[in-house]
Amino acid sequence: MAHRFIAKKYWKDRSTPMGKAADEAEKYDDMINLSLGDPDYITDTRIIEEAFQDAKKGHTRYTEPLGEIELRQEIVKYYDEMYGYKIQLKELMAVVGACHGMYLVLEAILDEGDEVIVPEPYFTPYAQQIEMASGKLVTVETVEEEGFQINIDKLKASITSRTKAIIINTPNNPTGVCLSKESLNSIAKVAIEKDLIVIADDIYGSFSFNNPFIPLTVLEGMKERTITIGSFSKDYAMTGWRIGYVLAPDFIINCIRDINEGICFTAPTISQRGAIHALRMRKQVQTPMVEEYKNRIYYAYERIKQIPNMSVIEPEGTFYMFINIKNTGLSSVEVSNKILEEAHVLVIPGIAFGKSGEGYIRIACTLGIEKLKEAFDRIENMDIFS
Repeated sequence: MAHRFIAKKYWKDRSTPMGKAADEAEKYDDMINLSLGDPDYITDTRIIEEAFQDAKKGHTRYTEPLGEIELRQEIVKYYDEMYGYKIQLKELMAVVGACHGMYLVLEAILDEGDEVIVPEPYFTPYAQQIEMASGKLVTVETVEEEGFQINIDKLKASITSRTKAIIINTPNNPTGVCLSKESLNSIAKVAIEKDLIVIADDIYGSFSFNNPFIPLTVLEGMKERTITIGSFSKDYAMTGWRIGYVLAPDFIINCIRDINEGICFTAPTISQRGAIHALRMRKQVQTPMVEEYKNRIYYAYERIKQIPNMSVIEPEGTFYMFINIKNTGLSSVEVSNKILEEAHVLVIPGIAFGKSGEGYIRIACTLGIEKLKEAFDRIENMDIFS
């Protein structure tokens, strides 16, 4: 909106199909919302109760700027137990969710015009986050025919003298693909050879269904050039708590701490307490939840295979399905609108995730199988899918 009281850099309409989905969510009384990745799970009551008791005990004041020592100790313990990976307390900071962490990191590392390579399709906010930090988005297309793995030749060809960082997201939103160990090793090799930083968006690490998740930072030679973004939102069904962390070399942590002093100083204390208990209870909390999401996504996979003019690769991770709808002959926005208007099911058009997302729609299996069945029953009765 152009207005003299608004900075000119924000005059251009920045709304996206993903952002608009929230406005459509209440359009119909019988709407089935498969758009945003907000789990239908309520945070485990044991986590809520422990955090509530902590608040009553006085955990309602500011914590240290890097986050409560107790939380950071639990994160250190987690990486040691899961990956045999050693972290120091000064190498991590609690943040207000992964998006906050990503912005702080980009603000810390980018000079005006520095380039950030992002494999496409990509999580929609990356583009604006890079722009806000005065950087330039450079995309590297991934394609279904290659399993949406990162083509290393394309990656190398995209590197210039202004390239500063690469963002990787595995398991991936929106494709649901997990980068192979071979791909991760190849990316690491390129980063080392070209002296680049890699920002690893690891927020779906618990949702790797077929193979154990491998954080990029644990690979040889990558600790000193990897910034890991972690979150409790999806792994622990804590989206509304807005709590995550950044794991990085201490000089980067020091920088983002200083930047954050002028933003929000520290992550919410009550949310940090919840995160502490989530980590301690992770085996009890995560195992049934991840299994349920796996059941949902494989149910959706089997349904999609039976619907004409739809196809999808076999699920590997996350709770998203990136569905190929090219045989309809319609754009992703047109298909999404038809599904909304005719089936009252809300999905995200693939174009929201970059140009190479055209020809796809994304669904989030954040509802139970009964609701997914109803959604697919409605969709398969549409003319474009019959």
